[in-house]
Amino acid sequence: MPFVLYLLGLAVFAQGTSEFMLSGLLPDIARDLHIPIAAAGALTSAFAVGMVIGAPLMALLSLRWSRRRALLTFLVTFLLVHVLGAVTPHYGVLLATRVVAALANAGFLAVALATATSMAAPDAKGRATSVLLGGTTMACVAGVPAGALLGELWGWRSAFWAVALVSVPAVLAILWSVPADPAPRSVEGGPRARTELRALRSPRLVVLLLLGALVNGATFCTFTYLAPLVTEVTGFEEGWVPALLALFGLGAFAGVSTGGRLADTRPVRLLVIGGPALLTGWITSALTAGNPVATLVLLFVQGALSFAVGSTLVSQVLYAATGAPALGGGFATAALNVGAALGPWCGGAALTAGLGYRAPLWVSALLTALALVLAGLARTTRPGPVTAPRRTARPKARTDDSAACSGAAGEPADGRRVR
Repeated sequence: MPFVLYLLGLAVFAQGTSEFMLSGLLPDIARDLHIPIAAAGALTSAFAVGMVIGAPLMALLSLRWSRRRALLTFLVTFLLVHVLGAVTPHYGVLLATRVVAALANAGFLAVALATATSMAAPDAKGRATSVLLGGTTMACVAGVPAGALLGELWGWRSAFWAVALVSVPAVLAILWSVPADPAPRSVEGGPRARTELRALRSPRLVVLLLLGALVNGATFCTFTYLAPLVTEVTGFEEGWVPALLALFGLGAFAGVSTGGRLADTRPVRLLVIGGPALLTGWITSALTAGNPVATLVLLFVQGALSFAVGSTLVSQVLYAATGAPALGGGFATAALNVGAALGPWCGGAALTAGLGYRAPLWVSALLTALALVLAGLARTTRPGPVTAPRRTARPKARTDDSAACSGAAGEPADGRRVR
C-alpha cells in the first residue's frame, strides 16, 4: 500500500476520535459553558446528523474539484473548526463547529475512500479500505481514551487541540503525495454527477448499503451501552470500562486488518461464515453476559467479526460502484453513519422500555438477523457481491470467490459487459 494511505488513515483516526471522544468530555463541557448536560449531549447528535447528511452532499460537491483539492479543503476545514471549538466561549459557536466538522469529516472520508482505491492495485480495494477504516478502530482503542485523559488533565479544550494537531501530518501528506489532477471536464453542467447517480441505482449496491447500515447498527448498539452492561450485569468495577472498550477496539482492529486481505479474494466466504458467526456471537454474549471470562473473550471476538464483516461490505460497495467512485464512497460513509445512529437509538429504546441491560445485545442480534435475511433474499434473486478482478492474463481454474461473486451471466466481476 502507498505510504500516503496510512497518513490518510491518520486523518481518519483524528476524525473518529473527534466523533466519539465527547462521550467522556460532556460533563466538563457543561460545567465550563454553563449549560445543561442534555445541551452538551446535543453536540454528539449534531455531529451524527452532519455525518449522515453530509456524506452524499459533500461527495457531490467534491465532483467539481480534483481529489487533492477536495481532500485538502475538507481536512483543513476540519482542522480549523477544531481550533475554533477549542477557543470559543460560546455554546452556539461550538455547536456550529460540530456540524461543520461532521460535514468536512463526511466529505473527506468519501473522497479518501475513492482516492485510496484508485491508488491501490485494482484487486486491492479491500486492503485499501481496511487502512482507512483501521483509523476508526484505532480511534476507539487509543483516541477516545486519550481524549478523555487529556480532558481530565488539562480540560476538554486540550482534546480539541490534539485532534487539530494530529490532522497536520495528513495535510502535508496530501500536499506532497496526492496528484494535483485537474477537475474532470463537463462537471459544471452536471453530467458527471448524473452519471454517478445513475450508477448508484444498481439493486446490488442498494442491498450492500443496507447490509452495511444494519451490521454497523448492531456494532454500535452494543458498543454504546457497553459500560452499563459490564458493570451492572457482568460485575466489573467501573475502572475496568476503558480497558474493556479498548479490548473491543483491539478486536475491531484485528478484524479490519484480516478482513481487508480476505475481502479482495474471499468476500463471499468471509460474509457467509462471518455473518452467521456474528449473529451467534451476539446471542451467546446476551446469554453469558453474567460470566466475566466469557464476556472478555466475546468482546474481542465480536469486535473482530463486526469490523471484518462491516469493512468487507464497504469494500464491496466500492467494487460495485465502479461507475460512481466518488458518490459510492459518500453513500458508503452515509450508510455506516445511519447504522451508527440507528443502533444506539434502538438500544436506548429497549433500555427505556425496561428490558434490562442485556437488551442492546439482543437488539444487535436482531439487526444482524435482519441483515442475514436481506442477504438471503437478495442472494436468491441475484448472485453475490462483486469482488476483485483476477490478475492473471490467461484463463485458469478459479479457486477463490471470483466465480461466485461475479455479476449476472455475461458480466465479469468488474461490471464490464462481454461483447
